[in-house]
Amino acid sequence: MIKFNLSNRIAIVTGGAQGFGLAITKKFLDCGAEVIVWDIDKSALNRAQESIKNEKFTTQIVDITNFNEVTKNIELITNKKNIDIFINNAGITGLNAGVWDYPVDEWQKVINVNLNAVFYCCKAVVPHMIKNNYGRIVNIASISGKEGNANASAYSSSKAGVIGLTKSLGKELADKNIAVNAVTPAGAKTRILDQMTKEHVNFMLSKVPRNRFLEVDELASLVAWLASEENSFSTGAVFDISGGRATY
Repeated sequence: MIKFNLSNRIAIVTGGAQGFGLAITKKFLDCGAEVIVWDIDKSALNRAQESIKNEKFTTQIVDITNFNEVTKNIELITNKKNIDIFINNAGITGLNAGVWDYPVDEWQKVINVNLNAVFYCCKAVVPHMIKNNYGRIVNIASISGKEGNANASAYSSSKAGVIGLTKSLGKELADKNIAVNAVTPAGAKTRILDQMTKEHVNFMLSKVPRNRFLEVDELASLVAWLASEENSFSTGAVFDISGGRATY
């Protein structure tokens, strides 16, 4: 198993108590990083704390859709230590419905969690990274943000927005030692699938030429490289991990 050197680096992983986020957290710890997990699910955080016995692992309950709360927590951390790595992973799928039937409040909820919160976290942490002339930001988007999934307009739109935000921020920080990249995974066997209908899950699987779902550890390895010093050139880029589904 390849280990990227994340020693003496401090990372925040949003939604890090389960699914992709938990796999990323474990990978980072294995690579020597200190990891602070932000999640709003207290029971999930408790389960993560029970399963991970590492002095470099801590958790915080943070509502990333609240910009003031995000800013406050980043300030509390940076008063004592640097934030070298920030992983915007938290997300929800929302309902499966056609655009004309999609509830407005559900649309706003999905956009708020999946896109607005990524903007809030980047806006709050980037000045700190600029000050320290170092940073690695990885935004977990989705293949649906590139292709668009029928009956998942809010999710697809939010992830397309994350891709656009990543490209813009990557260009804005290209003259600094800060890399901003996005990852666009296909479906994986995580709790997020439980939010979807069986029909939608089967549709997602039918689109993957490898004919299986992504393993969370496969994504975690890619994110670990993007978060390391070894990634000193790629920024504002989108890295597919879609089992052959991606067409561009």
